[in-house]
Amino acid sequence: MAGSYFQEKVVPPASDQIDALSPASTPTSPSLGSGTRPNALSNKLTSVLSTSFADLDIRDALETLDAKGTENTQETRRQLRLDVQKEVIECNGDVIKEFGGVAKQLKRIGSMIANLNRSCEDMRKHISASHVEIAPVLEEASLLVTQKQQVETKQQVLTAFNAHFIISDAELTTLTSSAEPVDDRFFKVLGRVKKVHKDCQVLLGTENQRLGLEIMDQSSRNLNGAFQKLYRWTQREFKGLNLENPQLSSSIRRALRVLAERPSLFQSCLDFFAEAREHTLSDAFYTALTGSSLDLDQHLSTKPIELFAHDSLRYVGDMLAWTHSATVSEREALEILFVSEGDEIAKGINAGLNSEPWSRDDGEESGVFDGERALNQLVNRDLTGVVRVLRQRIDQVIQGHEESVLAYKIANLINFYRVTFTKLLGEDSGVLDTLNTLEESAMRQFRATMRDHITVIQAELALAPSDLRVPEFLDEALEQLKALMKSFDSSLTPVSSRGTDFQPIITEALDPFLAGCENLAKNLEEPRNCIFVLNCLLASKKTLLSFPFTGERVSEIEDTMEEHAAKLIDYQHGFFLHASGLHPLVASLASLDDSEEDLSIIPSLGPFQPKALTETSQMLDDFLPSALMDATEHLKQLLSSKMAQDITEEAAGRFCEDFEFVESKILAVDDLQAREEGNEQANPELRALFPRTGGEIRVLLS
Repeated sequence: MAGSYFQEKVVPPASDQIDALSPASTPTSPSLGSGTRPNALSNKLTSVLSTSFADLDIRDALETLDAKGTENTQETRRQLRLDVQKEVIECNGDVIKEFGGVAKQLKRIGSMIANLNRSCEDMRKHISASHVEIAPVLEEASLLVTQKQQVETKQQVLTAFNAHFIISDAELTTLTSSAEPVDDRFFKVLGRVKKVHKDCQVLLGTENQRLGLEIMDQSSRNLNGAFQKLYRWTQREFKGLNLENPQLSSSIRRALRVLAERPSLFQSCLDFFAEAREHTLSDAFYTALTGSSLDLDQHLSTKPIELFAHDSLRYVGDMLAWTHSATVSEREALEILFVSEGDEIAKGINAGLNSEPWSRDDGEESGVFDGERALNQLVNRDLTGVVRVLRQRIDQVIQGHEESVLAYKIANLINFYRVTFTKLLGEDSGVLDTLNTLEESAMRQFRATMRDHITVIQAELALAPSDLRVPEFLDEALEQLKALMKSFDSSLTPVSSRGTDFQPIITEALDPFLAGCENLAKNLEEPRNCIFVLNCLLASKKTLLSFPFTGERVSEIEDTMEEHAAKLIDYQHGFFLHASGLHPLVASLASLDDSEEDLSIIPSLGPFQPKALTETSQMLDDFLPSALMDATEHLKQLLSSKMAQDITEEAAGRFCEDFEFVESKILAVDDLQAREEGNEQANPELRALFPRTGGEIRVLLS
């Protein structure tokens, strides 16, 4: 081991030295002792050189030497083995000494364990004896504990049962006593009682149903008392109900939602409310009409409609406007109940119908509640008194006036509000029935008044105006028609059906007067009769053109005007033919065609004799310079100068065509005579007597 420690410091001998020490390098070796020393040294060196410094044991030994701080001296290397052995011996002695103390402690522990074992054995004997003695007591205690747990469980069940199914006296007083207010506490107790009544079904499912039946009977009586109390409270609230008070409305809405579970009580409340509101609205309407209230203690500053409505139409309009305003206010006040709370009321009504199936109307669908329909029905009932008074007053206005325009304006005003109320209350409403009846009454009065007026006019008809202008009765009728059309134009009638809807009004207000004008025209000579009728039609057309929904009637009038204009064109055409002297020529040629046979007899006709043809030519020359002025003079009383000009130009054009026809016959006759005589250079005889050409005529008449 000492050799291993110092091998790290020893420098290996050179190879030549080793070779010199080896036996092979020695040429001669001594015979005694010369072979032993070299071999020992060689083995030592080999051992040193073959030592591996990577061996863990060597490394640990060296590290231990370093830790001891041993100096590397010759003396130390000689004593190293002895020192190490000495330390090992000393350590072993210390270990033996320590183990001696441990052995003493183990002996002491062994004696203590033996004592404990003896004590435990004694305790086991005592415990066994005690267990035998207290076993009956433990059994009895266990039984008592079990009984205690059962009693406690029953106590908990009883407490829970009482808390859930039993209503205290204070709660019962709150629920049924009329002295207690209907507030949140009332509704809370009511909800609890309804839950108890519903949960009694669980008790009825047990073997002993007596308890469930008793509690259900008691809860039913409590619920009936609560609903009766709520019903009476709601009626008291309805008596002084102010629909504009949201807090009060909230309480009443909640009460009605609960009462909906009892359809009979709910309907009774609505009936009571409708009666109260009908009385209130009727009183308010009476106050609006007269300015005085049925309540003598109430002082009002409103302007009465009957005093400040200066004419009948405004009077009717103010009454309808008040009714519409009251309807809107009533609907808005009740809408939050039947629309916003509609689902809750529907649920309550469905539950009530299930509990009271006899209260369902015949044909009523189960589980269906239409909030809008219920709202409209209630508003309609609230307005029953107002509508009754409204109908009486408007009937008095309609029957008390014999003005056709006023009757129609009232009918149109009623129609306007009828359409408005239809959007507000729906088709099924008593208000709409009343307005329909009033509108029909106004239209009957309008028709009766118009017919009476027409009868009077027909009795007074004498002669048409000398200047052929529109007669006074037609002027009045057109003014009335204009007022009617203006009133109709402000109505809510759909644009697509306006023409059809107004056609009966035109039939009543215009057609009889036009028929009267045609009767007057029968007593006039031509063309005055056509001019008079055209003037009446022109005035009617001008009035009707002011509004777009009279297009169909305007087209009919234009067709009639074209018929009368055609008669005037014929008259003007006849004037041109007779005044120009051309009529005999045209009449004689009317039955002839272009054959040579017919052409050959033309010169023998009387109007084509030289003298007569010369006179006709001279008459034509005298007529042409003033022809248009003379013809226009016939139509000077026509109100439309453009129409007169168009009629004259049309007649002149037809006259030119007749002249060109005569001219063509004359030229054909001259050509035929020239061919028969064989002299192409001869002058045409008829052409010389009648020299005017068609082009000249058109220029002079243009």
